[in-house]
Amino acid sequence: MNRVTASHVEGLGTRYGTAFTLGEHSARHLRRIFRLYLTAWEMDDLYDSASLALTELIANVVRHCPDRRGTVLFLRLPEGRGVRVEVTDESPRPPLSTAVDELSELSELAEGGRGVAIVEAVTDRWGWVPSADRPGKTVWFECEVNGERRERNGC
Repeated sequence: MNRVTASHVEGLGTRYGTAFTLGEHSARHLRRIFRLYLTAWEMDDLYDSASLALTELIANVVRHCPDRRGTVLFLRLPEGRGVRVEVTDESPRPPLSTAVDELSELSELAEGGRGVAIVEAVTDRWGWVPSADRPGKTVWFECEVNGERRERNGC
């Protein structure tokens, strides 16, 4: 069930969070919600790159977590600097790029494994932290208004 994690004092607030089982169409629905928030926060210019990174993180949950359960959190950075997106799942496996493996000649032909490289290319910062109290991890990224990387890569 979707839930908003902060009260709506004005407009859409500064954060949105939801926890549910992710499926094939979840990324599309979350991108629509994300667009509403970015518009309300006057950060429409971040949508293309940030939604691509969001899609990659959702795809990883769908692809790599047997139960497909996840939590998504959109946060407006202080002073309207940009946006932070966090995706939490129950897999303890770290996010790795499997397509770029120097030991395998077939890696360049792999159908998957480029998500980490895409997220790194289109965001200002990204990272992950293991969950402290249960199996799993949180993968996050930030895109900033007028960010240095965005100017180079379109974020």
